[in-house]
Amino acid sequence: MGITNMKAFNFYGALFICLSLACGRGSSEEKDAPVGNRKSPIAISSVKHDGTYIKVVYGQPYKNGRTIFGDWEPYGQIWRTGANEATEITITNPVFMGENVVEAGTYALFTIPEEEKWTIILNNDLGQWGAFEYSEQRDYLRFDVPVIDLEDPVEAFTISFSDVSYSMTTMSMSWDTVQVDIPIRFY
Repeated sequence: MGITNMKAFNFYGALFICLSLACGRGSSEEKDAPVGNRKSPIAISSVKHDGTYIKVVYGQPYKNGRTIFGDWEPYGQIWRTGANEATEITITNPVFMGENVVEAGTYALFTIPEEEKWTIILNNDLGQWGAFEYSEQRDYLRFDVPVIDLEDPVEAFTISFSDVSYSMTTMSMSWDTVQVDIPIRFY
């Protein structure tokens, strides 16, 4: 093998090793699905009022003929509130959420769906895949909201904000024939 061929061999061999190491996934990352493997699209919902911005980033699963709550998403169990990574909500200034003051920050948004109510959970542990490593000890806030039954099913899980009126908005989460509304008041 000539010098030129040896240099090319060494270069491509080193490149192969570097790429193998960079692309390899260790056992601690096996729960993290690569971006291209997400089965549900990412959605963003936001609202802004007097310098306060609220943004929710979530995976948007579809009904696809399934019965969602009580079946696909069992009652009484922690839910990532969407698909893929746990849903995250960012609030730039303190707000009232329900009857609770929520300080500015980014929180993982989990829920516990029930037939008559949902428990809304803001958790301090960001960057989780699903709810597999959810820890109640990391909860920032928990509160309950009633379930609203819908006549027409919603195909894609949707988080939306109403227009701001009198310094208030409503964050609605709807999927299948269920909706929950979280009143939010800006300071």
